[in-house]
Amino acid sequence: MVITIGYNLKSIARAIFGAMLFFSCTDNYKRVGDEALPLVFPQGVAENFTLTYTESRRSLENEDIDTTSVISVLRAPVTENFENLEFPYRTFPEGLVVDIYDERNNKSVIRADYGIRYPTTNLIDLQGNVILETHDGKMLETPQLYYDHTIKWAFTQNKFKYTNPEEGTIMDGEGMDFNKDFSFLNAHKTYGLMAIKEDIND
Repeated sequence: MVITIGYNLKSIARAIFGAMLFFSCTDNYKRVGDEALPLVFPQGVAENFTLTYTESRRSLENEDIDTTSVISVLRAPVTENFENLEFPYRTFPEGLVVDIYDERNNKSVIRADYGIRYPTTNLIDLQGNVILETHDGKMLETPQLYYDHTIKWAFTQNKFKYTNPEEGTIMDGEGMDFNKDFSFLNAHKTYGLMAIKEDIND
């Protein structure tokens, strides 16, 4: 009789322990949408914003004097400043225009519906109906374009349309990088028809 009682107590203890494990595994976590993200507010908002980039022709030491030249001008109706965060940035929610000047002071213009500028990397992320027009009439259209002020280089991984009126060509493709005056252009993938001029020597 003692053996049967001990066996029954062990069985009951196992059943209770198993029930405790089963009920302790329930999910009581409250989900809010995809997850509740902390609210981030800009430290400042500016209207009719203009930012001018200049550079000297030579490296300057302390108390050196030299003239500088304008390399680009960024203009926007509104900008929001988040440069107090660990990874600082500035947004342009109502669009922006970037004027880029080459060594001969020729101006190319980039327009976009939205932009983000990252001051630590000198990179501008241009988004939405991005149109780049050079001083000689070349035009690039793409949904997103990055411009690096440090190396004066632009690139996109999105689809693009590139129009060159000098050669009478229109190129469609996906992915492109180029310098600020289009003297070097690297199209990653192209498709469609493109007319190429050839010089014929007799």
